[in-house]
Amino acid sequence: MLLINFAAEIMGRKRKIIENVFIETIAAEGKCLGKINGQAVFVAGVAPGDVVDLKIIKRKKNYLEGRVIRFREYSKERIEPFCEHFGLCGGCKWQHIPYHKQAEAKRQQIIDHFSRIGKFPFPEVNDIVTPSKTTQYRNKLEYTFSNKRWLTQEEIDTQQEIDRDGVGFHIPGQFDKVVDIHECHLQEESTNEIRNALRTFARESGMSFYDISQNKGLLRNLVIRMSTLGQLMIIVQFGERDEKNALKVMDFLQKEFPQIDSLYYVVNLKKNETFHDQELILHSGRAWIEEKIGDLTFRIGPKSFFQTNTEQTERLYTKAMEMAQLSGTENVYDLYCGTGTIACYAAKNSQKVIGIESIGEAIDDARTNAEINGLDNTVFITGDVREIMNDEFFMHHGRPDVIITDPPRAGMHPDVVEAILEATPRRIVYVSCNPASQARDLKALTTHYIIEEVQPFDMFPHTHHLENIVSLKCKN
Repeated sequence: MLLINFAAEIMGRKRKIIENVFIETIAAEGKCLGKINGQAVFVAGVAPGDVVDLKIIKRKKNYLEGRVIRFREYSKERIEPFCEHFGLCGGCKWQHIPYHKQAEAKRQQIIDHFSRIGKFPFPEVNDIVTPSKTTQYRNKLEYTFSNKRWLTQEEIDTQQEIDRDGVGFHIPGQFDKVVDIHECHLQEESTNEIRNALRTFARESGMSFYDISQNKGLLRNLVIRMSTLGQLMIIVQFGERDEKNALKVMDFLQKEFPQIDSLYYVVNLKKNETFHDQELILHSGRAWIEEKIGDLTFRIGPKSFFQTNTEQTERLYTKAMEMAQLSGTENVYDLYCGTGTIACYAAKNSQKVIGIESIGEAIDDARTNAEINGLDNTVFITGDVREIMNDEFFMHHGRPDVIITDPPRAGMHPDVVEAILEATPRRIVYVSCNPASQARDLKALTTHYIIEEVQPFDMFPHTHHLENIVSLKCKN
């Protein structure tokens, strides 16, 4: 449906403003969909049922993108966001949409991608598995310090000198601006106390906050990890070599928050915040924290990748094992195995599990996790899946009966897909955080495999992100 007065189109210098566009439904990437003269227009920050005036900011052959300049009418389905920072930080883009509508949209996202990108036959997509908690579900958050925090209109209007130091999340599309977060609802409340106390201490101590454009400033980044066992890891990233003040920060955290189990810091002088190639210094406590999934215990180090929603991860892994249909005699390959969580799950009901991962530290964690859980039927190998999966590797380790693959958002390289087809495992379990790239890969796999089941999981309520598992069996 489209409510628009074409006579009221307003011509700007380069872009049109179109009035009274009716927003029809939720679309991919957290945006919603309307129609202009039959052409799709994608809009952020709206809800189905809204009527808005739009400025067209991008024109493509098959669609447009618009930015809201005025709400004419709000949808009756809208709800009040629960976070004071909603609409600025860009983290929870769907707080204004009822949760059951979010879940429906995520399931539909899979159907749309499989139908439009994959164009392969697939069974009815299962109802999405939703979590028991839609807030405080994350076990890890990263905050950025900045000397250019986002100012409210009231602060701007005062025309007075204002303290611009803050710590929080980047404004979408504004790489150098940060929303100063007072309360984040994605992690346990106690973690807000740590961030807020550190901000206050740093300001009162006159310590510099990071300037991204100048690549300088002492306080740069804060990582908070909290396991479901209540164990806490803090990593502070400094943007300058100032050992005296850095140690003041670390001593403050150690003294004020004795519940921290693992306290690290790193000096990162690069122009990006990634620290996997940097030396981390353990200031106090253990070198790791622990997490429990099912009856398995996992160690998480400062560089470890671990699913951020522990509750849903257990459900996801349980379903993946059900799809794998392991009897205890299988040779299982776990591609992109990370710290070996899926491999350890599979090892309990397999003859042998071979995990492959390109990050050496992750492989070290995987071997440790297998050892502490008493799993001696696992082999973990560092290397690029694309280069490792070949006949020589199969001859040495045996051909896989089952392949479990959990690639990054970009999906699998075509060479990896070809290697899987060459290996001809009896079953494939494909775990994905991006149904678009998953659909592309499945299109190639379904030349030799049949899709048996499709099971989505909502790991990240109030965002457009989801996980999806697909089970396939060989046609022959």
